[in-house]
Amino acid sequence: MLPRTLLKAVLVASLVVPFVGCSSNQVDSIAVTPGTQSLASGKTAQFTAMALVGHAGHPPQNVTNSVTWTSSDTTVATISAGGLATGVGAGTATITASTTGFGGLISGTATLTVIGGGGGGGNSDIASIAIIPGTQSVASPTQTSQFIAIGTNTTGATENITSSVVWSSSSTQVATINLSGLATAVNQGTTTITALATNPDKTVVTGTATFTVLAGAAEQITSLTVYPGSQAATAQAQQSQFFVLGVLGGSGLTYDETSQVVWTSSNEAVATIGTSGSGTPGLATAVGAGTTTITATWTNQDHSKVVATATYTVTIGAAQEPLLSIQVVPGSITVSNKGMTGQYLAFGTYSTTPTVRDLTNTVTWISLLPEVGSINSGGVTGEGGGLATSQGYGGLTDIYAEATNKDLTVVLSNGVTFSCADSTGACQQDVAHPQFATLTIYNAGENATTWLVTAPSDTGTPNLIHCGPGSTSGGSVCTGTYETKSTVVITASPTGAGFGGWSSGDGVSGGVGCTAAQGYTLLNSPTCTVTLSGDTTIGAIFY
Repeated sequence: MLPRTLLKAVLVASLVVPFVGCSSNQVDSIAVTPGTQSLASGKTAQFTAMALVGHAGHPPQNVTNSVTWTSSDTTVATISAGGLATGVGAGTATITASTTGFGGLISGTATLTVIGGGGGGGNSDIASIAIIPGTQSVASPTQTSQFIAIGTNTTGATENITSSVVWSSSSTQVATINLSGLATAVNQGTTTITALATNPDKTVVTGTATFTVLAGAAEQITSLTVYPGSQAATAQAQQSQFFVLGVLGGSGLTYDETSQVVWTSSNEAVATIGTSGSGTPGLATAVGAGTTTITATWTNQDHSKVVATATYTVTIGAAQEPLLSIQVVPGSITVSNKGMTGQYLAFGTYSTTPTVRDLTNTVTWISLLPEVGSINSGGVTGEGGGLATSQGYGGLTDIYAEATNKDLTVVLSNGVTFSCADSTGACQQDVAHPQFATLTIYNAGENATTWLVTAPSDTGTPNLIHCGPGSTSGGSVCTGTYETKSTVVITASPTGAGFGGWSSGDGVSGGVGCTAAQGYTLLNSPTCTVTLSGDTTIGAIFY
């Protein structure tokens, strides 16, 4: 893999001074966060005060260290000048942050509940981080905004961890952020601000916010470089990854723009290349022998274009030499049930190294009796080549693999066999792939007005077959579909003098497998029991 270069600019500045650009007496309101908090006795929680100057249109400012902090009940909790509360005893106290503002004394409050019995020791690991504010925007480049990181530990207490987290901006082209959480706008756009804390046990916790720069032209890419400048492939379908780095003209910083540019290949008969929305950006795939130019194109906001190129050479070697022979293994596969599969492999022999190559997914597979076992070639969705599947008919089929050389000579493999048979020689029904038989009933007599034949389904549901004059399910001939080896009881009506017995459409006296119910002779039994081994036709004689 080619290493990617990313130059980062880190700006180090001191903490922002509260009320930049306005005096404290312009404050309209103060918001204390978190609004409610609970902690154990002896533990600490950090509160933050944000000043809102609504009439002046200023963004919220952190005034935690400028306000006056008080606790309504110091036997429950105390609070420092910096907003750090400490639990003293069980109970609830109101935490207040006050300052002189636009309308006189301005205050914000929060509720702190202390649960007795603190449990000693230092504070627990940081479990989550909230960044305040969660979203922020400025009008133009060079403007700044302060972000605060509030960590919540595993006891539920909070603390200000702004100065101990690692701050980062997802796009330093839009904004940078310093070690103290002060973001500075660079160009128009939106970036994600991340605060990352590492606990003593090396677990990492992050919190995010968004920072938007509303105006100002986005900095333009002035040059591109494709890496590597040239690559080669020696076989069809071989893949090679290209990358592109772009340079911002103003800052000189370099960024990976592989997924942002438009990639093209000058000759797709030699190689194709993925681009955004169509494959993996920058991933070239060899198609045929030759050389193609790979181009990366970037379009700036002013519609100016920056272009960089590389070359990709495909030399098809031994894989295109004549195929001498194909060997298929194993020599035979036998399964017992319909739907069962067996995998064959095909190996081609060439005159040069590598002399033997796996062709399983590139040859054409042939089954001489596909009703016994079918076999698929490579490219079938979700499957590779050489997978044979029993179709339910007992017997044996020959399997071959076939390939055609560039000079159109055909190479046929040795023959192997695929069969379906259990220990009795029959191909059994697979529960997951059942076989079915059709049972046909018809009136073989002269009565066309009063006769009726019925039979249930193979699950016992009545009248799957309901045959007779006026019947909507088949009239004088009815059919029903059953799983093979099902036993079906056919009932005739009327019986007695009007019923002449059963016959077979195959011309066998008494019907195929037609068994009389106990107490009746086969001739005039009102029922006929048939076990289906395949499609069967039964005639009922009425007169």
